[in-house]
Amino acid sequence: MHDATRPTLVVIAHGSRDPRHAATVAALCARVRALRPGLRVEVGYLDFNAPSVPRLLERLDREGARDIIALPLLLGRAFHAKSDIPAVLHEATARLPRLAVRQTDVLGPHGLLVAALERRLREAGLGEGDHRSTGVVLASAGSSDPEAIAVIAKTAREWRRTSGWCAVRPAFASASLPRTADAVRGLRADGVERVAVAPYVIAPGFLPDRILAGAAEAGADVVAPVLGGSPELAALLALRYDEAAAGRPLALTA
Repeated sequence: MHDATRPTLVVIAHGSRDPRHAATVAALCARVRALRPGLRVEVGYLDFNAPSVPRLLERLDREGARDIIALPLLLGRAFHAKSDIPAVLHEATARLPRLAVRQTDVLGPHGLLVAALERRLREAGLGEGDHRSTGVVLASAGSSDPEAIAVIAKTAREWRRTSGWCAVRPAFASASLPRTADAVRGLRADGVERVAVAPYVIAPGFLPDRILAGAAEAGADVVAPVLGGSPELAALLALRYDEAAAGRPLALTA
């Protein structure tokens, strides 16, 4: 049973033609529900998948929901977080004046994401004793937004500083350089004994597949799975919800 006194959590995902994307988002949201029993968690998509964000909000309005916390399923602040999602939400709330919608901050950067990356590398076969001999490529989808790229580079530096990996280098599947294969080759040229690729993406799809192809092309020794429904990522979604419910992020209304 949903607790009607609590705001509904609407997770806003990008969407993909790849069916693994929606399945991964669904698994992640199931983990969030397990962390917050009674919380109503719904998913709306910007493209490709149903329901779209406007159709989902219309349904919630018909069903009597009034307080919505909209959480962008994004690791960083780029176009979708800064422009696309706010525009979609503003348009919807203008048509649905009974809904009060608050948009949370994006997921990253956050220590829970680094913990999720570490988990995925362990699942791929790396142990604590491998840190000093292993360089990691932090491979993200990429963006044309300089702020988003700078945050990925900072995340790589901080992860290297706190983790013990012998190197952590950023790479991008689109829009920015270097590509994953080039980052792997760069670590090899620097004499790194073992190279691991850690996809800094939430769900499978076109750009994550490009990351995997680049890792294979350059002969990476270890390739971790995407973040997916990791416990740390689910905990971060729950945290962002709690922050918004407490009124800390910017409120978004019609």
